[in-house]
Amino acid sequence: MRAVLLENLSKTYTGGNKAVDDISFSLEQGEVFGFLGPNGAGKTTTIKLLCGMLTPSNGCCRVFDLDPAQNPEKLHQLSGVITEHAQMYDHLSGLENLIFYGTLFGMNLSDCEKRATALLERLNLIDARQRKLSAYSTGMRQRLSLARAMIHSPKILFLDEPTSGLDPESAQNVNILIQELAARGTTIFLCTHQLRYAQEICTTYGLINKGSLLATGNIEELRTMVSSKVKVRLKASLIPDGMAYQKAGEHTYDITVGSEDEIPLIVKGIVGAGGDVYHVSAERMSLEEIYFSLIDMNNGKMEGGNL
Repeated sequence: MRAVLLENLSKTYTGGNKAVDDISFSLEQGEVFGFLGPNGAGKTTTIKLLCGMLTPSNGCCRVFDLDPAQNPEKLHQLSGVITEHAQMYDHLSGLENLIFYGTLFGMNLSDCEKRATALLERLNLIDARQRKLSAYSTGMRQRLSLARAMIHSPKILFLDEPTSGLDPESAQNVNILIQELAARGTTIFLCTHQLRYAQEICTTYGLINKGSLLATGNIEELRTMVSSKVKVRLKASLIPDGMAYQKAGEHTYDITVGSEDEIPLIVKGIVGAGGDVYHVSAERMSLEEIYFSLIDMNNGKMEGGNL
């Protein structure tokens, strides 16, 4: 059973704003899926559709074969959601907040306390467990929001900028936790506009812009969609005549090749011409470069269609 399935999903708000425009893709269980795009791209609307908070204008979606719009209660039992502005209760302590939300999911008090304590320990909040939420910092609230989303051990987590407001150590701790959850079979649907961060933690990606899905796949599949070329960065004493290159610095050169198999031939050519090679590396396109290349390609198609 697929963890997530979207088929021609669209959402148009009152006034004609089409936030999500005919998108289709699917996720397997245990994936860390990065849903990537700028603010206003349609990421949050998609999460709301998948969580049953909005009804599609067209198309459909499924989460573990449940229709979110038709079965929101069942869906909430197996999913956890964290947004940048998760609602909790300031007059309750961190531990009391987690226990309260755990009981809403039908957990008994003893299980709630054990699970809440384990999560507070894991997220470095155990010393603040009896402190009122009103005294929590922004970063502490964010970590408690993640604990709240995980209190009932969901099969899927919808995370909207989960490391927003966290210091580097806390962000690293959250990232390790996300990867541990995925290794145990939890599906992670992570929305972010931070492409470099997503490349570090996600296994597959969906790139969205202005409501339209540009592409989905792992990093190698996305690179292939844009270009099969490889940029080789060399530091050498010379470049032989006839070898095409771009100079990137003193004795540093960029050479574009069709595949990494051509790199040994380049090195042999330099050495054969009497040169010394001090550094060689293959530089593949980053997720950020892929994203903007896909936007340019999409814009080119739209302009071509308008001619």
